[in-house]
Amino acid sequence: MLRWVRQQLGFDPPHQSDTRTIYIANRFPQHGHYVPQKFADNRIISSKYTVWNFVPKNLFEQFRRVANFYFLIIFLVQLMIDTPTSPITSGLPLFFVITVTAIKQGYEDWLRHKADNEVNGAPVYVVRSGGLVKTRSKNIRVGDIVRVAKDETFPVDLVLLSSDRVDGSCHVTTASLDGETNLKTHVAVPETAVLQSVANLDKLVAVIECQQPEADLYRFVGRITISQQMEEIVRPLGPESLLLRGARLKNTKEIFGVAVYTGMETKMALNYKSKSQKRSAVEKSMNSFLIIYLIILLFEAILSTILKYAWQAEEKWDEPWYNEKTEHERNSSKILRFISDFLAFLVLYNFIIPISLYVTVEMQKFLGSFFIGWDLDLYHEETNQRAQVNTSDLNEELGQVEYVFTDKTGTLTENEMQFRECSINGIKYQEVNGKLTPEGFSEDSPDGNRHSLMKEEELFLKAVCLCHTVQINADQTDGADGPWHANGIASPLEYYASSPDEKALVEAASRVGVVFTGTSGDTMEVKSLGKPERYKLLHVLEFDPNRRRMSVIVESPSGEKLLFTKGAESSILPRSKSGEIDKTRIHVDEFALKGLRTLCVAYRRFTPEEYQEIGKRLREARTALQQREERLADVFNFIERDLELLGATGVEDKLQEKIQETIEALRLAGIKVWVLTGDKHETAVSVSLSCGHFHRTMNILELVQHKSDSTCAEQLRQLAKRIKEDHVIQHGLVVDGTSLSLALREHEKLFMEVCKNCSAVLCCRMAPLQKAKVVRLLKTSPEKPITLAIGDGANDVSMIQEAHVGIGIMGKEGRQAVRNSDYAIARFKFLSKLLFVHGHFYYIRIATLVQYFFYKNVCFITPQFLYQFFCLFSQQTLYDSVYLTLYNICFTSLPVLIYSLFEQHVHPHVLQSKPVLYRDISKNAHLGFKPFLYWTILGFFHAFVFFYGSYLLMGEDTSLLRNGQMFGNWTFGTLVFTVMVITVTMKMALETHFWTWINHFVTWGSIVFYFIFSLFYGGIIWPFLHTQDMYFVFVQLLSSGSAWFAIILIVVACLFLDVVKKVLYRHLQPTSTEKAQMYSNRVALSDEFIALQPLSRARNQLSKISLLRQVQVSTAWTPCAASQMGKQHAHLLEECWND
Repeated sequence: MLRWVRQQLGFDPPHQSDTRTIYIANRFPQHGHYVPQKFADNRIISSKYTVWNFVPKNLFEQFRRVANFYFLIIFLVQLMIDTPTSPITSGLPLFFVITVTAIKQGYEDWLRHKADNEVNGAPVYVVRSGGLVKTRSKNIRVGDIVRVAKDETFPVDLVLLSSDRVDGSCHVTTASLDGETNLKTHVAVPETAVLQSVANLDKLVAVIECQQPEADLYRFVGRITISQQMEEIVRPLGPESLLLRGARLKNTKEIFGVAVYTGMETKMALNYKSKSQKRSAVEKSMNSFLIIYLIILLFEAILSTILKYAWQAEEKWDEPWYNEKTEHERNSSKILRFISDFLAFLVLYNFIIPISLYVTVEMQKFLGSFFIGWDLDLYHEETNQRAQVNTSDLNEELGQVEYVFTDKTGTLTENEMQFRECSINGIKYQEVNGKLTPEGFSEDSPDGNRHSLMKEEELFLKAVCLCHTVQINADQTDGADGPWHANGIASPLEYYASSPDEKALVEAASRVGVVFTGTSGDTMEVKSLGKPERYKLLHVLEFDPNRRRMSVIVESPSGEKLLFTKGAESSILPRSKSGEIDKTRIHVDEFALKGLRTLCVAYRRFTPEEYQEIGKRLREARTALQQREERLADVFNFIERDLELLGATGVEDKLQEKIQETIEALRLAGIKVWVLTGDKHETAVSVSLSCGHFHRTMNILELVQHKSDSTCAEQLRQLAKRIKEDHVIQHGLVVDGTSLSLALREHEKLFMEVCKNCSAVLCCRMAPLQKAKVVRLLKTSPEKPITLAIGDGANDVSMIQEAHVGIGIMGKEGRQAVRNSDYAIARFKFLSKLLFVHGHFYYIRIATLVQYFFYKNVCFITPQFLYQFFCLFSQQTLYDSVYLTLYNICFTSLPVLIYSLFEQHVHPHVLQSKPVLYRDISKNAHLGFKPFLYWTILGFFHAFVFFYGSYLLMGEDTSLLRNGQMFGNWTFGTLVFTVMVITVTMKMALETHFWTWINHFVTWGSIVFYFIFSLFYGGIIWPFLHTQDMYFVFVQLLSSGSAWFAIILIVVACLFLDVVKKVLYRHLQPTSTEKAQMYSNRVALSDEFIALQPLSRARNQLSKISLLRQVQVSTAWTPCAASQMGKQHAHLLEECWND
């Protein structure tokens, strides 16, 4: 029961030690003092609430918002003291906002519960009591032996015990975890691999010791102790033995495994952890505006209270004959009366704080985010991928980006590798028609047309074919002839690889005659010009980012022990003692200058004594439970030394489509682009030049290969001096990882000064955490620029999470970047549409939405404040309580919501073809102090016109009806309210540039609804209302011609100045955006029409963009029908604009 309560409250049971001990099949020791460890059950809980805690937890979260908490206080004040308005006026809007939000969050959580129940209730088979027992996934315990069949997903994290294969191997795909679609091989230890039946497994006596759960998918440290015939055998367990929950079994009939991590302790569940909450600049502005309006509210309440007591200082006003005080009122404390009056005024004016703003913004963001997914321009047909929105809270931030940080491989490039060149024994080779041809030789020359391979070439290609993690489609490895036909020509094998580089190299080797034909157990098969060779795989030294290389130790057919190593030249060349090192280094630099990705290949022969020492060290390091990674790194460094260099490879990663245009558009929009990559200096610079990140005319500054603080600081000072001297020229900066570490250590300010004066920055040889550090450096600089990070791989996740906006590319390096991003797109080129169109629209929409909300609430409450001057500050309300309640909920809510979803103030094609328009909205231009002040002053001005316009008409007891009957205070308030509803709705109509039938329906429908509602509300005696002050008031008001005249006159008076201002500014001082609006109105950029224009201009434009179908000449103006190619030729609009 206690454990259940802890789980409901969200607490995990603390682990007592750094390791866990698991008894397979839960065969615990028989001695009495053993206390089993407590482990989590196998239930997955992704939901946020339970039935018991939904109401209190949701209410607590909602009332953490300042506006909600404020209205709760106002509602409680109305309940406790005598206030001028009913508690319903605050309670009902608050209840509406809280209920809508709770329903939305509750529905989302119900969907999570539903998904959890499906997963937790899935049927599984567990070995118990000597047989297979069918149970539910949630009932699996740590230590249970679980059977999983082909194409099923693993229900827990399992250590592989055996499979239907003799060697105990199986293939899995982890696409749902990291997006990698290649098949990964996992192996069982030899002692359990032979236990292929339930009966044999039931007799297994073994103990697993492993680390406590952690989120890293690729790290697992453990060991298994197997009791056999009175002896204990200890075997190491690593990531190759662990089958992760969520992965799927492939090409294997069935496996058995023991559950080691269950439920919320599985690696998949630990990777669910929520990302830190990002807040947009608009949200921060909104909170600042709320505080300003709260100050205005307090000022009005205090001023009204003071004026009330100043007025009542005169005896005749303190207790007039028609309102005598009670004995209790006369004897009450003056301080308490002052506080009570202050709170009463606070309640009277509280609607100046727009409670429905939050719920409207939330609905706008949630509904608006669907437009990104629906945009066919962001759909990639080849991969059938559309844009994806992971968070809708940052839509408007897409319109505020000042810096873009991008990865190179897979983001700017396709991550489709093609072998181009290689260097073998100091000689450069190219692949020509499936043959390796030395540089300078053609296929027709005697040496260029060889059918055999030299010894060095063959050894190099064998190294490429053996040192990798490539796998072959299982269906192709069957058959006696393997992949070779009788004529000795290879049929193409389908290779799978987690690294595109490895796949390209193995495919290239197969084309020139050395073919990797697959693995069988611990044997790797290679065919060299048709002759099969078998190598026994002894050890794999896995790749890691610190070593930047991987190695295999194999036994050749002759029994020789060989180490084959490949990796970055910086990690291979210093460890090589022989071979053509200098020539290869030159060739590697030449490859890099061509923009090729380079790898060096080397090998080493072991004597029997050396191999015995290596085997012993590897065993000790692999079975260590403490500091295993550090010990393995030491052993790997001991093994990978004294290498003999074989050569190097050059692989091309071609640029993605429209990269140059996209980067140039970002530059025109005032966005600085930084490329952060792990590639070497020369390769990165070459790609930057080819993709347009660096211009050929740009002055390239370098901060590379610095080993000390002093040299780095001196170089930074020289660079800063050069930039000041050549301030006219554009500069580009290249910095490498080691120099960056030095620069950030003690010279951060100087480094930032240099970077900000450069048009483009390229950081090479970057570690993942360095990428995040650079983003954080810019993000926290004094200017606080809005940053965007875009990448496609797991190494980009930290950068994506650090930036204000993180975008994942759906590439070939898995889905980790996509899962951790705010938005995901298929190609880098889609970034321009996402920022220049969607970002622009979202920002304009929400900026107008927020300021319009404050404007209409100033219009709403200011007449209430002015009215107090005419009623001796008696706290008499100007509006009926029903109008107070429904103003923000019904009468004025829909037009602004629809505007914030559909508004397009400039045509999308113009926004995309004119990136400079993006500058008009940068730095939160539409939500700065000036626009906020304008909307606030406009609200006060309109409120004064509403009130005093109505007062001039009715204030002097003018008879507005034919029978001479006077109007009362409720009629006056209703007239002000009617004028206000019409004016604020018409103001929204003036702000709307893009009209749809929905806009027309809600704009004019809101006004019609107000009139119909008022007629029904005031025209019928409602039995459930104990007072009905508004009975027949609205009908009487509308029966007066003078009232109609007043309504029209006041609305026109309010909006006339707005219209004049817009016209004058648009013609005398138009912004770039206003020019674009006039242009898009003049040249209607729909997919079907070019608007009416003078005949000569229409013909000219139609000839330019080849859209002319027919021109009907009738008068000086003509409609010109065009085919649906306008969108495809949007780049030619520039010429039309200039005309």
